[in-house]
Amino acid sequence: MKAIIATGYGGPEVLQLSEQPLPIPKANELLIEVHAASATRAEGMMRTGTPYIGRLFTGLRKPKDPIPGTGFAGVVKAVGDQVSRFKLGDRVFGETTLGFSTNAEYVTVPEEGVILSMPEGMPYTEAVTFSDGHLTSMNFLKNIAQIKSGQSVLINGASGSLGTAAVQLAHYFGAEVTGVSSGRNAGLVESLGAHHFVDYTQQDFIQGKKKYDVIFDTVGKQTYQAAKRVLKPEGLYMSPVLSFSLLMQMMWTARFSKQKAKFAATGLVKEAALRKLLSELLSIYQEGKLKTIIDRQYPLERTADAHAYIAKGHKKGNVVIAVRA
Repeated sequence: MKAIIATGYGGPEVLQLSEQPLPIPKANELLIEVHAASATRAEGMMRTGTPYIGRLFTGLRKPKDPIPGTGFAGVVKAVGDQVSRFKLGDRVFGETTLGFSTNAEYVTVPEEGVILSMPEGMPYTEAVTFSDGHLTSMNFLKNIAQIKSGQSVLINGASGSLGTAAVQLAHYFGAEVTGVSSGRNAGLVESLGAHHFVDYTQQDFIQGKKKYDVIFDTVGKQTYQAAKRVLKPEGLYMSPVLSFSLLMQMMWTARFSKQKAKFAATGLVKEAALRKLLSELLSIYQEGKLKTIIDRQYPLERTADAHAYIAKGHKKGNVVIAVRA
């Protein structure tokens, strides 16, 4: 099968198209013919091997799982003899968390992994995005922030994959939402449910007068130390982008401050809990309250180009690898 291989840690050029053996499913696994796969900012950070603490999970000197990608959407092509929930021909989607390996024509996934049946009529390219921005934002807003109706929530990076999902979800949960992005994305962010918009090229939100219950920094461009100025007395700053300073601030605020700083790696959450969150996201989607923004699609052989585009930091919503046209 065709697959992308990371030859080491580094820039997008380390991602090379290669011929690899077809994976064989174990007794409790499914073989998925991949139609669409993920290309995300988080995967780009893992490709570079930074922050270095992440290499404890991904490999010290080079990726221990050389095929990148965590999100997938496709068709069940084979099942192990212990599989009972899925059958040949089922359309499925989900993510492999630390198993990676989805930037390929086929991938094996445990039946009890993060995998669900796709709703009828949902395109593969849309389904694959649920395991990145949608799922991560749901975990942060619902589990970490425990968001409540009426709270004031600021989303920094509101036009990215996490941001476009977070704006919609925060609005869905009844929050007053402020989105931060460049001015060219104002219309998009407001159309997704933001009540207020801040153009970061014209105004620094941490210099504003408004106070927030929750600041969700999806891109890690601010710090808790700077953002706490616009947090309410018991407010929360949270980000999926790990840094040494955020790690120190988490430990400090956990003991000595009513204002909190938090980081979380959604991929380390137990698979059963992620499946539940993914199922809840599907329900919101089927209510018509959650939509996916796709900026660009790349064929498998141009996965490196997809990573290079993401690294520029200007994408709107999601970038998808269309493995099969």
